[in-house]
Amino acid sequence: MKLNRNIAILVVCALLSSVGCAGGGEDTPDLGQVTGTVAMDGAPLANVTVTFNSSDGQASFGTTDAEGKYELTYRGDAKGAKIGDHKVTIETPLEAPPEPGYKDPIPAKYNSKTTLTAIVKAGDNTIDFELTK
Repeated sequence: MKLNRNIAILVVCALLSSVGCAGGGEDTPDLGQVTGTVAMDGAPLANVTVTFNSSDGQASFGTTDAEGKYELTYRGDAKGAKIGDHKVTIETPLEAPPEPGYKDPIPAKYNSKTTLTAIVKAGDNTIDFELTK
């Protein structure tokens, strides 16, 4: 009976150690936690997508809530963004292909022709964006 209990404890310990940190698996790089707010001309922007693209192409995404707050997710349940420099895009998500002549209400300098950048450091990062039309 005692042997079975010891085996069970070893199995549980092995399973817990295989889960890993940040939930992203062994190939998940070091991440910094990133939260912030997005506003346009002083008003919070709700339901927009915030994307941090690292120099090697790895991206983290978040969607703003009604108050313009976002939190980035790297992959799966791994929260944050890769440590380092990022090009940032902020855009309105579409549920279907846009109609001809569609123009995102967010200016191109923040999405398709973004000028936004951010540096993610280890630990907690609060990165706010104040956009203007």
